[in-house]
Amino acid sequence: MMTKDLQEQILKLKKEKDACIFAHSYQSPDILEIADLTGDSFALSVKAKAYACKTVILCGVRFMAETLKMLCPEKTVVLPVADATCPMAEQIAPERVLAFKKEHPEFAVVAYINTSTELKAVCDVCVTSSSALQIVEKLPQKDILFIPDKNLGSFVKAKLPQKNIVLWEGFCPVHNAVTLEEVLAAKAAHPSAKVLMHPELSADAVRFADVVGSTADILRYAMTHEEDCIIGTEKSIADYLSLVRPKHRYYPLSKKLMCPDMRITNLSDVYHALNGSGGLEIELDEALCRQAKRSIDEMIRLGS
Repeated sequence: MMTKDLQEQILKLKKEKDACIFAHSYQSPDILEIADLTGDSFALSVKAKAYACKTVILCGVRFMAETLKMLCPEKTVVLPVADATCPMAEQIAPERVLAFKKEHPEFAVVAYINTSTELKAVCDVCVTSSSALQIVEKLPQKDILFIPDKNLGSFVKAKLPQKNIVLWEGFCPVHNAVTLEEVLAAKAAHPSAKVLMHPELSADAVRFADVVGSTADILRYAMTHEEDCIIGTEKSIADYLSLVRPKHRYYPLSKKLMCPDMRITNLSDVYHALNGSGGLEIELDEALCRQAKRSIDEMIRLGS
């Protein structure tokens, strides 16, 4: 079946099922074209309640679908591919955080939103890459445990020297794999291009960026400036920009920047999730959901 035909079937089915499609910016263009809401994790979280649909098909990874379910428990939330997970979300055990909090009660525990529901439930506040700096700065505590992403945490720590920020060894395997040598090679190959980087990249890489920001920040800059850009996040962003602004040049920072979990979802998966023949419906324990939602509610309060 041709892409356009499948998209039309999905749009028809979406109306019949009273469903919305939410898609992370890393999804393929054919999915982004039929989505009701697109954006990074923060946008997908805070804008969800504005949609009155009964069912949401979340094209992304599992922690995003779980976060959406926390915020909209009355909605049916379906992840098209059950195997679409985030390795970083599982890197820190909740028991380790509880032990740390018992030993260091003066610390606020800040969790990157790329974490499991179980981990969110034992943390004080969640952050996204777009809100981390603002939220950590607003916290009354000087002492902060920032988990799981040591790279985003390092970026925040460098910007807020007045805070005592403790980091653990979590990271995004895709972003963290980019080397300093690759960054220097990309700059040498495209010397006039601006370098836009996600803070999930290592501190060694980020120091050579012209702009550091979330996926939304990178897209916003690239869409509103005329310079060629080296895109230091998932390759789909460079692909998307090249598609919508063909007169400009967008170069991927590294060929390593391809997330297999984000790329696993295709149009056929979305179709089957809508008609009930595929996908994973997200179900969360009510007590766990209430505990975890507190850290999300704090993220929205402090990040607004």
